[in-house]
Amino acid sequence: MNYNKKTVKDVEVAGKKVLLRCDFNVPMAKDGSGVITDDKRIRAALPTIQYLLAEGAAVIACSHMGKPKGEVKPELSLKPVAARLSELLGQEVIMAADVVGEDAMAKAAALKAGQVLLLENTRFEKGETKNDPELAKAMASMAEVYVSDAFGAVHRAHASTAGVADYLPAVSGFLIQKELDFIGGALANPKRPLVAILGGSKVSSKIGVINNLLEIADTVIIGGGMAYTFSAAQGGKIGNSLFEADWQDYANEMVAKAAAKGVKLLLPVDTVCGDKFGPDANTLTVEAGQIPDGWEGMDIGPKTVELYCAAVKDAGTVIWNGPMGVFEFPAFAAGTEAVAEALSKTDAITIIGGGDSAAAVQQLGYADKMTHISTGGGASLEFMEGKELPGVACLLDK
Repeated sequence: MNYNKKTVKDVEVAGKKVLLRCDFNVPMAKDGSGVITDDKRIRAALPTIQYLLAEGAAVIACSHMGKPKGEVKPELSLKPVAARLSELLGQEVIMAADVVGEDAMAKAAALKAGQVLLLENTRFEKGETKNDPELAKAMASMAEVYVSDAFGAVHRAHASTAGVADYLPAVSGFLIQKELDFIGGALANPKRPLVAILGGSKVSSKIGVINNLLEIADTVIIGGGMAYTFSAAQGGKIGNSLFEADWQDYANEMVAKAAAKGVKLLLPVDTVCGDKFGPDANTLTVEAGQIPDGWEGMDIGPKTVELYCAAVKDAGTVIWNGPMGVFEFPAFAAGTEAVAEALSKTDAITIIGGGDSAAAVQQLGYADKMTHISTGGGASLEFMEGKELPGVACLLDK
């Protein structure tokens, strides 16, 4: 995939209407009060919006929220986003009552340079997730330039993330440009040694990433629940630990591939176990592959922590995706915390691949010490797998 894409700085936007795809899929209070519980994604869009306004463009922003499946669901309206965006920008954000209906079309037609219009939830339209060309064409008809800045949604070929690029010149915003520079750079031309730390619960969801990173990394570190499938595949005892029986052959293939390629593949040497899955479980630390019956692995052990932290110390680039254990329970957070701390102290370029690892780094207070924290969990995973991202592929090449 070509990561060298035109950005908003490579096109003339003065006096033009710009359709801007944002990721405003923010978490909302469960009580239906319309309160946004975390506005990080709205703030992340500000640099691109402010640049467009300063350059004299009229901005027509759009985003999805949740999974309304083509139905209008008032609780998934973007109205609260418009209100918060107005506060952050210090100017009124005009809210459209629909996506491509009469209200949106009239408001888009009347929009002046320096103004911002927010369309209603794109997934209220049945054609959005089907990448319906008629919907894409209708959205594109409101504007003269398309700017994609929703990295969290670029792995999906939807009308608002890919389809509109068939009808308008399409470039990236600053958020996507940053993701392409950091993750793309780490994959295409990393500062070495490149160390990849992969955690999380399932081998099945990371197998493509492991496979691709074994082609480019110097060291691949495995932690989290998926380590127990590797352990079982090598004949270890794993008690009640997370286990994907169908993926044992793949685990062994990865070990063999690493050996053939001369890549260091590090697996846990010890494990912290619990006698049940809960914050108040009794704990026990054992050698890897020696988990007693009735116990389950919940975190990497202290020897593994030393091994993994030593591996990142002199790295040039570190990519981390997935926690080392059940970090939401304090008794089993030590492994994830130690890795986060080790990354905060290394001189390496540190890239956190969205999702749970991003949440862990933020929760543990190390976010400002990382070079880059990805805004898209699923997108960054597919990126690291070497898959083409439809919402990036559709942008103009430099």
